[in-house]
Amino acid sequence: MKKEGNSHHKFNSLSDAHRALGLPQPRHPLISLINGENNAASMNMPSGSHVLNFYKISYRPKYSGKVRYGQRYYDFAEGGLLFACPGQVIGGNHNDVDVRSCFDYTLLIHPDFLWNYPLAKKIKQYGFFSYSANEALHLSEDEKATIISIFKMVEAELNGRIDDFSQDIMISHIELLLNYANRFYKRQFITRKVINNDLLLRLGDLLNDYFNNETSANQGLPTVQYLAGQLNLSPGYLSDMLRSLIGQSAQQYIHEKLIEKSKELLSTTSLPVSQVAFQLGFEHSQSFSKFFKTKARLSPLQFRQSFN
Repeated sequence: MKKEGNSHHKFNSLSDAHRALGLPQPRHPLISLINGENNAASMNMPSGSHVLNFYKISYRPKYSGKVRYGQRYYDFAEGGLLFACPGQVIGGNHNDVDVRSCFDYTLLIHPDFLWNYPLAKKIKQYGFFSYSANEALHLSEDEKATIISIFKMVEAELNGRIDDFSQDIMISHIELLLNYANRFYKRQFITRKVINNDLLLRLGDLLNDYFNNETSANQGLPTVQYLAGQLNLSPGYLSDMLRSLIGQSAQQYIHEKLIEKSKELLSTTSLPVSQVAFQLGFEHSQSFSKFFKTKARLSPLQFRQSFN
């Protein structure tokens, strides 16, 4: 276990994580399933935030308490699945909750375990590995039963005799777990549609204020990271939420609003194109002209002339 200059502990291997938790060494160096219920009495938890060099998937049962994740706390009263990818900062101040009782199952997967399998590339396409803890996957009772059954299959395979088929079978179990998680997240976007529609309205207001209050002229073009931060969401969750609502990523949504504002300025003011570009946050008018023509199929001047 190494300590980085920014005070985050870094766990490079599964053995490092097991050692810090006070658990025996993992049976397999590249994949481990920790059964929190069986190990709660003997487990320790590293203080402070930490960075893993592997994937982590944890199921959290119903619990009254909050756990710090980055800058915020997450209420685990409903329980659910949390995901973390290599290099992500997790953990924090655990003084307000007994973390040993937090997780029923935690699956740790080193990227090398996926080597030479299509999942090595596909796993990077699952957006929920970049979600924050306050965007955890909440599970219904039926969904919980499905997820727990997969964890138990992984556990049984790891505790059984490792042979030539073990890795193929465990890869299949992991893929099944991720596919169900993807399905359940899609369901979560639907069941939270009212909340997400409210976020969509707030997002529109944020962009309008960004352009109308000359923030764009001072700070440049709005970014997905900026907007997600204003909404207390992760960039990945914001994009996936928008795709479920309007079929666009956050970047596509920004571009659409940028074109709308561009057309408004070009059609209702006599500002030079260079000034319009600057007001919208472009550093160079040529970049604005190229962007506008790509999206509107006309140059800014051609669009303006169409109104004369």
